[in-house]
Amino acid sequence: MADGNRGNCEVRENRKGTYYTLVYCRAVSANIDPVEKKPFAHYLPGTLAMSIATVGCNIDCNFCQNWDISQKRPEQVKQVIYLPPEKVVEIAKKNNCSCVAYTYVEPTIFYEYMVDTAKQVTAAGLGNVIVSNGFIQEKPLLQLLEQLTAVKIDLKGFTENYYEEVCHGKLQPVLDTLKRIKKEGKWFELVNLIVPTLNDDREKLTEMCKWIAGELGVDVPIHFSRFHPTYKIQNLPQTPVPTLEMAVEVAKGAGLHYPYIGNVPGHKYESTYCPECGEMVIYRYGYHVDVKNMKDGCCGKCGEKIAGIWKAA
Repeated sequence: MADGNRGNCEVRENRKGTYYTLVYCRAVSANIDPVEKKPFAHYLPGTLAMSIATVGCNIDCNFCQNWDISQKRPEQVKQVIYLPPEKVVEIAKKNNCSCVAYTYVEPTIFYEYMVDTAKQVTAAGLGNVIVSNGFIQEKPLLQLLEQLTAVKIDLKGFTENYYEEVCHGKLQPVLDTLKRIKKEGKWFELVNLIVPTLNDDREKLTEMCKWIAGELGVDVPIHFSRFHPTYKIQNLPQTPVPTLEMAVEVAKGAGLHYPYIGNVPGHKYESTYCPECGEMVIYRYGYHVDVKNMKDGCCGKCGEKIAGIWKAA
């Protein structure tokens, strides 16, 4: 990186041999969200997350819903909030949040800020969760996982071609990240945004779900989310609900215990069911959550353990 130049992320700059972050404590979004919005279905349901983000991203998905901040340089965004780690903790505690979520854009972009904040959040007795595309090197990932209580990874598709052409990234590093998270024993959930004609092939979905079951385990929740036209893809329709239902069917066929449908409020696959007896244990409608028939992390009907984090540490 030549003097005065930045990387593709646009948020780090070489200044006479020192690589500076340009977004430390410079949040462009800070909100109190339901933890289900991340989305997490098996992490402290019904609680709140203090969600923060800066500008920037390390890839450029053609369907990005937050492109107005993810694809901007720091100087292109006028509304910046000075939000040091101690202030994040203060706001999170004041609003009775269970955790702080690093989200909206790819959080590895503001890695230094995230790690420093996460350490203070942990010291304050709250959780840390990340909403990430999984495009991160091993060493910083392992250091970050020490501070995290849960992880959500976008597995955007299951071919290198899709990642390169639609997301301008690579698939294999994401798969490597997922296996490392599994190895470290962190709770994590997956999201697969299904874009009509681009990554909705039944055969590829089957291949993906079998890989998840074999490499990551059958208890990893996967959220099949409905696509809405946005950013660079406005010529395709919303994902048909039957396509999402097909994906759930494929996931179940591969042995996955917890497939979900996202962005379709009121659908039965928003809710959580016992993989053993089929009893509904958590009812959801959008962000409304009702833990119906679960006790101490187990199904209230048959006693089967429901994988997840149900109580704050």
